[in-house]
Amino acid sequence: MSDLPPLTEEQAMVKRLKKGDKEAAAQLYSWFGVLLYRQVILPRIPVVDKAEDVLRDTFRILFEQIERFEYIGQRSIFFWLRRISINLVIDAYRKEKRNRDLADRILTQDALDQVVGTGPESAEDYLERSDARMLIEGAFEKINPRYAKALRLRLLEDKTRAECAAHFEIEIGAFDVLFHRACKAFRDNYPP
Repeated sequence: MSDLPPLTEEQAMVKRLKKGDKEAAAQLYSWFGVLLYRQVILPRIPVVDKAEDVLRDTFRILFEQIERFEYIGQRSIFFWLRRISINLVIDAYRKEKRNRDLADRILTQDALDQVVGTGPESAEDYLERSDARMLIEGAFEKINPRYAKALRLRLLEDKTRAECAAHFEIEIGAFDVLFHRACKAFRDNYPP
């Protein structure tokens, strides 16, 4: 990359930073900050505030963990910073997804509470229900998709046997057999 400083100058700055030189830290930021921001972070997180947070965290990690950094061949520290930035971008997306999922669950639970008229559940009950749901979904992923659909329709969506049979375009008796096999497959794959 032509935008990188000469490796010898960079190595000298890294040595100074390892000794605690704040000017070296500022120099490394001036060399790599804009480059990381424009080429690595912003293309992956196009929201300016979040991209700036990732850049700030990248350099915070650099300053906290500079002692762990070692040069490998003629590779610039930029590539280490790039990897840190990409990992932070991935973490930001995971956190955003968790927050979105949690908000959806809370909104769904609030809507159910309003319809059913029950109060909010305790945190312990919520965690138990959430853990059970994860185990159930994990078992559904392991079994035949047709079996999983039969269980979802009959047990989770509370459809009648006739409605389930109509969904699969089979007779009720054939659905009963399908449902029986689905239950057996589920029991074989459900952890507890």
